[in-house]
Amino acid sequence: MSDNKAGEGLIRRLWPTETNKFRDHLLRLDKDSRRLRFAHAVSDTFIEDYASRMGEFGSLVYGHVVDGKVRGAAELRRLGDAWGAEAEAAFSVEKPYQDQGVGTDLMGRVVRAARNRRIRRLYMSCLAENTKMQLIAKKHEAVLRFEYGEVIGEILPQQPDYFSMVAEAAEDRVGFMIAVLELQQRLVRAA
Repeated sequence: MSDNKAGEGLIRRLWPTETNKFRDHLLRLDKDSRRLRFAHAVSDTFIEDYASRMGEFGSLVYGHVVDGKVRGAAELRRLGDAWGAEAEAAFSVEKPYQDQGVGTDLMGRVVRAARNRRIRRLYMSCLAENTKMQLIAKKHEAVLRFEYGEVIGEILPQQPDYFSMVAEAAEDRVGFMIAVLELQQRLVRAA
């Protein structure tokens, strides 16, 4: 669990049964936040397809969950068919939750997940105008370079240790239990 500065909600891993929560978050992004997240304008259909394949990408997705709704999301995506030396990070936060530390906390979770998977280089890219993402990347010691209207950030995670592994495992267990309880509540309400 996280000590996020937003004062509400919880950052936890999203599980394959929660694809709809990830999709709903992406659909709630305002037009500008969508464009900054995907580096171009995207339709609802694009987002529905993208979210439906959450598990197929070999991604880990973390959500900032408030009252059962994902209000921010961060993805750690492997590059290639298996976890290797490099991975990519991306995240988005809904407007009302921006500028409250949610993006920084989400990025911290992704950096730790990369560390625990022995990723040596974690990349993130954003449009040159996305100064919020650049500031968050710098907080995590990213080296930024400008290329053709985009900014490429590179983070070199530390090697995993006992504490980073145990913290992730404990948070994943709690997050999984919460996801199961939320699913059970939805099923009871639907019955």
